Amino acid sequence: MTTFDFESLDLYQKTMTFIDMVYELTAKFPESERFGLSSQFTRAANSIALNLGEGFGETVALSLRYLRISRGSIRECVVCVEIAHRRCYISDDENIKARSLLAELSKMSMGYKKYLEKKKVCT
Repeated sequence: MTTFDFESLDLYQKTMTFIDMVYELTAKFPESERFGLSSQFTRAANSIALNLGEGFGETVALSLRYLRISRGSIRECVVCVEIAHRRCYISDDENIKARSLLAELSKMSMGYKKYLEKKKVCT
């Protein structure tokens, strides 16, 4: 199977794990949320990976732009998790796991941002 260079990023791999979690969580949401929170949550989670892939290998400035969008999607997912927890769509344990993974994604994306910024200065 052919793989693409961005698929080797730890940040991308961790994002795919988070996306799997989001699909599992939203599958249990009430039907009334199908076109609401469930849809928004899955789109935001997918956006993290989509923007990482789209920006990878571009100019540093463009990579940083896509990473900024990806980081915004991480924050959007934090809000989705909070809403889902407050509405009792997810358990306390699921809330903790999702938020922990999002915190890890946030830290990893900040590290990637610093790497790209350093690369920009060096070129």
